[in-house]
Amino acid sequence: MSARSRVLVSACLIGRECRYDGHANTDRVLERELSAAGLEPVPFCPEEHGGLGTPRPPAWIERESAAAVLDGRDRVVTEAGADVTREFVHGAQGALDACRAHGIVRAFLKARSPSCGACHTHVANQLVEGRGVTAELLTRHGIQVESVEGRRA
Repeated sequence: MSARSRVLVSACLIGRECRYDGHANTDRVLERELSAAGLEPVPFCPEEHGGLGTPRPPAWIERESAAAVLDGRDRVVTEAGADVTREFVHGAQGALDACRAHGIVRAFLKARSPSCGACHTHVANQLVEGRGVTAELLTRHGIQVESVEGRRA
């Protein structure tokens, strides 16, 4: 397949057990749709790439938004208050680097994640409208980001 046919996909959506709780969000519908469209998934987990282990404590954007995190005005913290901003930003940059390396212009990311959420994410431990850190960075660089809930049969 050509580089243009590759898409970035949250690794948990295609079966990798890399969610914060050590599980996957395998989405068979997405797998079939990508295959039917001739798209090759490039699996990526920004949180693991950023250096966070699996399983790991739940985390969220502390006060404002992913944009504020990327602009240095906000942090990503775990439920115990540990600052994991550096890991989230490093993971987001890794996702962007992977897109650039593979000529990727489209990403399918796990909904509601503080990294990958494309429409909703967690701020102050609440689900809110907005993007996660990786989705925000990819969008800023012209990557089309689509939200996938996961676990469809």
